[in-house]
Amino acid sequence: MRAAKLGDLTVSAQGLGCMGMSQSYGPGDDSESKATLLRALELGVTFFDTADVYGTTGAGGFGTNERLLGQTLADRRDEFVLATKCGIQDIVPGTAARFQLSGTPGYIRSACDASLQRLRTDHIDLYYLHRVDPNTPIEESIGAMAELVAAGQVRHVGVSEVTAAQLEAAHRVHPITAVQSEYSLWTRGIEDEVVPTARRLGVGIVPFAPLGRGFLAGGLTSTAGLADNDSRRRMPRFEAEALAANQRIVDTVRDIAGQRGVLPGQVAIAWVYSRGADMVPIPGTKRRTYLEQNVAAVDVELTDDDLKQLDAIAEQTVGGRY
Repeated sequence: MRAAKLGDLTVSAQGLGCMGMSQSYGPGDDSESKATLLRALELGVTFFDTADVYGTTGAGGFGTNERLLGQTLADRRDEFVLATKCGIQDIVPGTAARFQLSGTPGYIRSACDASLQRLRTDHIDLYYLHRVDPNTPIEESIGAMAELVAAGQVRHVGVSEVTAAQLEAAHRVHPITAVQSEYSLWTRGIEDEVVPTARRLGVGIVPFAPLGRGFLAGGLTSTAGLADNDSRRRMPRFEAEALAANQRIVDTVRDIAGQRGVLPGQVAIAWVYSRGADMVPIPGTKRRTYLEQNVAAVDVELTDDDLKQLDAIAEQTVGGRY
């Protein structure tokens, strides 16, 4: 695994998104998830991404994923870069309107303390503001995170799913190391403003869901087999008519994969790498088999003709993200 740079933070060129180990994609399997984390280290994947809120739609509740990482990796803390997030509160567990954004300085400080305890560490390498709180100026939120840097609890500050203007405002308060946003062949909204702004400011880009929430790997033609709590059941792109229409994208990805002798998902991740050296995707998985397949995408080379075909078909995506 080669190295990459997010601002002045060195990470593995591919990270591991850990959310699905604890929520959103069916029941968890802690034993396999722990084995996947350890296998990632063996493969040179040393950039792990979690959040305090990961686990709230699963059986374990708030903080479940952070506890999983803490239990598995605490004795190997010097071998990896740890990213987690704050800013989403679980106000009334078990209700539809349970979540509330909070970017107040007091909440951010308390959230950091709680994450450190669950992760069994004394510092967070990259701490993201998970979402911008509309009731708290982003400058105040980032100011609180800058204080955590000064205190030694946090090494680098990031932001997630922000606009270009919000990124600029955050960066004026404290250097932003990375912006994390959904980005893939069929989700390209950050290209117009966020990516150019990040590059002008020297901010790294961390695409989550580079496999289109598993769709671009080519095996999902219906939601019928998904668990009842699988989040894709509620996403417009995965509704029956949209999913059928979007198979055209997968057909093209599959054709190119066949020509290259690789898997469709590897083509999808390779497409993200083709967008620039500052892209550090974090495909998520809770299984070693898929981890190994994703890691192999680092070495997949796409031709100019491949990229033209992929760009053309992706413009035909049907349905919104949420």
